Amino acid sequence: MTGLHNFLHQFPWRRVLPILCALLVCTALWAEAEQAELADKVIRLHVVANSDSDADQALKLRVRDAVLDETNTLLSGRESAQEAASILRENLTELGCTAAETVFQEGYPYSVKVSLEDEWFPTRQYEGGALPAGTYQALRVVIGSGEGKNWWCVVFPSLCLPAVTESSIQAAGLSGQDYALITEDSQPYVFKFKTLEWWGNCKGWLTGQS
Repeated sequence: MTGLHNFLHQFPWRRVLPILCALLVCTALWAEAEQAELADKVIRLHVVANSDSDADQALKLRVRDAVLDETNTLLSGRESAQEAASILRENLTELGCTAAETVFQEGYPYSVKVSLEDEWFPTRQYEGGALPAGTYQALRVVIGSGEGKNWWCVVFPSLCLPAVTESSIQAAGLSGQDYALITEDSQPYVFKFKTLEWWGNCKGWLTGQS
């Protein structure tokens, strides 16, 4: 213990810590650039339940299914996220009506708000992969008060699957690097995910948005 104490006392922390911090920031900026490139290629679906009750959570999934059925039709054959976003924006009223009708048919009085907006997401994990933290364009569906747990996936390209495979990523027109990011395929990417989380929290703190 004495030897360890002496080592820690004599270690040049003042020289090393700034270097480590600089490396961490550089890694975060590099990962952020990769995430931003990925974000330009995808549109996420974010469905937020009225509450965490079992009934409201079940309703959330029914609304999800109804919205996905319609977006799959609307976005079939679209070749870019920009084109898909334009189609979704033109059909927000119809998508809102679809979601509201589903809620009404299930016997609930909740309102539904559907919008297409930029939204910051923490790392979201699912069976087989995850998407790194960052800002993404998202089709956002809020049911009632929107105080319940949410559900998400990638609505364009259509990757709303229990698990994402490399073949499904390639079929959607994404690169191998995109696949590695989405699936956390290696430890360096896991580290990138963590630095993106840290970087996002730091920026939120600095701008007073945390």
